[in-house]
Amino acid sequence: MSAIDALPPLREVIATHGLSAKKALGQNFLLDLNLTAKIARQAGDLSQCDVLEIGPGPGGLTRGLLSEGARRVLAVEKDARCLPALEQIAAAYPGRLEVINGDALQIDPLAHLTPPIRIAANLPYNIGTELLVRWLTPPVWPPVWQSLTLMFQREVADRIVAAPGSKAYGRLAVLAQWRCEARIVMSLPPAAFTPPPKVASAVVHLTALPAPRFPADPGVLSRVVAMAFNQRRKMLRAALKGLSPEVEDMLHAAGIAPTERAEQVSLEQFCALAREVAARR
Repeated sequence: MSAIDALPPLREVIATHGLSAKKALGQNFLLDLNLTAKIARQAGDLSQCDVLEIGPGPGGLTRGLLSEGARRVLAVEKDARCLPALEQIAAAYPGRLEVINGDALQIDPLAHLTPPIRIAANLPYNIGTELLVRWLTPPVWPPVWQSLTLMFQREVADRIVAAPGSKAYGRLAVLAQWRCEARIVMSLPPAAFTPPPKVASAVVHLTALPAPRFPADPGVLSRVVAMAFNQRRKMLRAALKGLSPEVEDMLHAAGIAPTERAEQVSLEQFCALAREVAARR
């Protein structure tokens, strides 16, 4: 394994600071610095960007982002045991790394970031999906970030890029693909991590579109999609009956057969249905 900077190998960093991964924090450390640099490159040219990283752990991806030229990295880490290792990286890259010790679900990082902003992270498994949904549903679009380069369990990655008609297609696919270009750019086996998780992982790159693909009220669309997929085995006329007594008329007006199930409905059709619901309020 070749070095990407003058800092010690990650196994040595982990041993020095006693950083055994904690299951309760969703930690699985990626120790191959060549891999972390490769993930950083998937985020594109970072030389003019601030990068938000969630859950840096001992700093493998952090070092990849910095060595690949990120203008500045803001790393949010809940586990205080990792701070000395991250401080060592900050000293090696003067003025380019700021570390916040806290819970990513509770912190607003915008005060610490200067646009343009990209987000890159090997997300803790236990909060990854919640963070993604938050980033996909800001009050105003386009969002403050240009792109997301995020590692998930492979199953979650497949759900983000899934097409209608597949078992993986659901609310996450609709939310992601409505406002972003989404694609899987890397796959990683369990053996790449310490400790190895039980499942494979994948890196998803999402680029924010200037505007959503189809017009729809975000709140209405989110509600319609959630109701449809919460009972995905039911026909839509049953799954969505709580929307309105006119739900069958709405479905017909949106070009959707009431006997269809949620996984058969395209993004464009969901947006059309959301417009019908909003118009009949």
